[in-house]
Amino acid sequence: MKYLSFLLLVLSLSNAAFAQEAAPAIAAQTAYVNLVPALVGNYGAGTKLKYYKADIALRVKAENVATVEYHEPLIRDQLIQLFALQTDEDMQEQAGKEAVRKAALKQVQQILHQEEGQDLVEDLLFNNLVVQP
Repeated sequence: MKYLSFLLLVLSLSNAAFAQEAAPAIAAQTAYVNLVPALVGNYGAGTKLKYYKADIALRVKAENVATVEYHEPLIRDQLIQLFALQTDEDMQEQAGKEAVRKAALKQVQQILHQEEGQDLVEDLLFNNLVVQP
């Protein structure tokens, strides 16, 4: 009985150690590329200028960081053009912001697919999105 308890203890400790080793390996595969400085520009149409400031991070695989950073000027240009087309509802409502985020992700993936033959970016995150209508 004592031997069985010892065996179960050893097996449970080895499983816990394996789980702790696997978690950092998975986290190390993902990296974030921050678009610095933040994107700042105008959006919408009409006589009154409306401004936005967007702090954006791109989630990529660690091995793709350098490639994504290389294409950052093109990515920034396309995102600025995308933001300029947005309406007040898109930039102020939560559902609209999520739609803009998804459109921005799709735009970035299309750019990188054209340039590199792969999407490379897994997700696009707004660290901060401030608008002045």
